Amino acid sequence: MLCVTAVCGFLNGIIFLSPDLGGKKSCLSMLILSLRSAHRRRLAIGGLILLAVILYRRFNWHDMEPGTLRSRMVGLQADSPEFQLGGEVFRILGGSIHYFRVPREYWRDRLLKMKACGLNTLTTYVPWNLHEPERGTFNFKGNLDLEAYIKLAGELGLWVILRPGPYICAEWDLGGLPSWLYRDPAMQLRSTYKGFTQAVDAFFSQLLPRVVPLQYKKGGPIIAVQVENEYGSFAVDTEYMPYMKEALLSRGIEELLMTSDNVDGLKKGNVEGALATINLQKLRDLHLSHLDSSQPQKPKMVMEFWSGWFDTWGDLHHVFTAEDMASVVMEILQKGLSINLYMFHGGTNFGFMNGALEMHSYKADVTSYDYDAPLSESGDYTAKYLLLREVFSKYHGESLPDVPALFPKMSYDASTVYQYMPLWEALQLAGEPFKSESPVNMENLPVNNGNGQSYGYTLYETTIPSGGTLHSNDKVRDRALVFVDSSFIGVLKYKHLELAVPEGKGNRKLSLLVENCGRVNYGKTLNNQRKGLVGDILLNGTPLKNFIIYSLDMKPRFMERLKYSRWKEVPDKPAVPGFFRGMLFVDGYPGDTFVKLPGWSKGVVFINGQNLGRYWSIGPQQTLYLPAPWLHTGINEVIVFEEQEAEKTIHFVNAPDLGMAVDVE
Repeated sequence: MLCVTAVCGFLNGIIFLSPDLGGKKSCLSMLILSLRSAHRRRLAIGGLILLAVILYRRFNWHDMEPGTLRSRMVGLQADSPEFQLGGEVFRILGGSIHYFRVPREYWRDRLLKMKACGLNTLTTYVPWNLHEPERGTFNFKGNLDLEAYIKLAGELGLWVILRPGPYICAEWDLGGLPSWLYRDPAMQLRSTYKGFTQAVDAFFSQLLPRVVPLQYKKGGPIIAVQVENEYGSFAVDTEYMPYMKEALLSRGIEELLMTSDNVDGLKKGNVEGALATINLQKLRDLHLSHLDSSQPQKPKMVMEFWSGWFDTWGDLHHVFTAEDMASVVMEILQKGLSINLYMFHGGTNFGFMNGALEMHSYKADVTSYDYDAPLSESGDYTAKYLLLREVFSKYHGESLPDVPALFPKMSYDASTVYQYMPLWEALQLAGEPFKSESPVNMENLPVNNGNGQSYGYTLYETTIPSGGTLHSNDKVRDRALVFVDSSFIGVLKYKHLELAVPEGKGNRKLSLLVENCGRVNYGKTLNNQRKGLVGDILLNGTPLKNFIIYSLDMKPRFMERLKYSRWKEVPDKPAVPGFFRGMLFVDGYPGDTFVKLPGWSKGVVFINGQNLGRYWSIGPQQTLYLPAPWLHTGINEVIVFEEQEAEKTIHFVNAPDLGMAVDVE
């Protein structure tokens, strides 16, 4: 009845509002003769309004969201120059937020801010190394509850593009691959080597059944799934991408498949049956021509528009100006492309999970993954956010949601360190040491239920009969503090291969505290990322033997034992390395804050047992983000592991300091 009324009203409106139809008007008049009454004007206007609503819903494809579409027979399609979703023209306005880099308590806040910026699609990677920390042991709970994250996105009106890897890059340790893969001496990552594919199959068999029910055609928000990630930049095995595609399809993935590569990797990174997308920061005609030539009459998408850039220790903080970024976004949209902002909100590399870069030299990524993104590391709005909101608002038929209120940022009274434990005394808490004639890399240590050590520090000790020249033989990965009888004598690292060992009387203990600073996450060296001592080191040209090896991964179990151990009062000049304990007092409801360590050198900060990540005085990053959900009212425990130079106070400030900035080239 409503449809008939609408049609009649529409036709009546045409006649009533179009006096110049001439003879054609009589035909229409016959159809609505019964409607010529005192209510004709109201019926005409009502019919036109109803038709306008129908047309608006038909063509306003930016505002289609999970809660408004009911027919799920046809998912996201790429059979014409424009995407279609549910049979309607659709443009992806996406942004990346990684659930594993954001405290779960803040997921809703960050996604609401994404929605308020005018985006309609969330993209996220899936970190295999967190979900399967030991072979056969899986974790999809708490901050790793991927299902809850995807459901929340759908609840808030966001579509999802899932990027499950197994390799994700992401400036994440080993690109998300678990380090226990290295226990196979013949391992070939990202290939059809049987040891690798069997491990991937086992992981996917746990992961994919959790997300298959959340696909679009099954009523969920997942509209596309990416096959692997940037394989064109690795490309060592032509059978690998077809294998990865089949691994998804055979486990129930039925939405649109995509690949993602930079312009140089497009040809080698794609796989038949998947839509190729491109990664970039500046749009060039070359990018469009490559996409056109490889897949004509297909939708074009920038899967990773790099909204900023990441930082490495010892460099400056990279920024991409808001105006330049917005200009490129507008150009991409004006040319009709879909877009995903990588990152929309970067978050943090909590713990030891940062990746590293190795092009001409090794550089470890910093703890912050702020990325100079539109939404800051702590969830604050930036100039980029405001510009993007203005840009994206033009692609919506109605006003954007109001921006959510910001969480307060707090300064707290500085914490005075009141207790201390030297590393050498804490070794008894690290478990039984391992004895070996030759050095053993951390991944092959007999710890963690036969999975080896993944992250943190490893201490190697042996006896030396004399002084002389200690040569690393380029076998230190990545940085070793060297001690003789617990006295510091120097550092061995990349390009710093030699160290003078002073002479002494009789046999002495040589100790090397080796830090895994982060495994490379991108490039051709992924198969060479074993850490610790990865071969013989030499004293006066002779390989050292008979090592005692301690695994110091500083996991929660170790930190809990440390917490209840006997601590000492802090001396005027405490020996380092060591653990230092203080207290942070929070009066009232906790707020986000930032840990600042002036006068300290290098180490790791733990708050109430949570590993905030690494600090290093060389910068650029000078503060560590401490989210409010990890604090509680009253006394909070602060433990700092310092390698070389400790101070007496730990500061808590209300603003981040990511270092001196430099424009991205």
